[in-house]
Amino acid sequence: MKITLDTEFSGALGQVTLREAVRQLKARELDCTISRETLDGKVSVFVECVERGFTPLRSEIMAAYYVAENDAAQEAFAAGLITEGELRQRQLDLARILTGTA
Repeated sequence: MKITLDTEFSGALGQVTLREAVRQLKARELDCTISRETLDGKVSVFVECVERGFTPLRSEIMAAYYVAENDAAQEAFAAGLITEGELRQRQLDLARILTGTA
């Protein structure tokens, strides 16, 4: 499934396109800007989840979870709290959780 701005989702008030949802968020100043790398990573996870049959909401939650956990691990590594090996292990563990592999 290719996600576009015209992809429809079930919102609290019924069907809404991604374009309309973004417009509504911007109107309430609830939108945010994130780096291109973060966005690319999140989109990749989201699309993979949708292709595996998860609902768009579950896919969004899983993608957000992936980005947050990955960012936290990278920040811990940058701060010297974990080793490079621990960083890689956390990233592998995260990938296993999201792909459902043991």
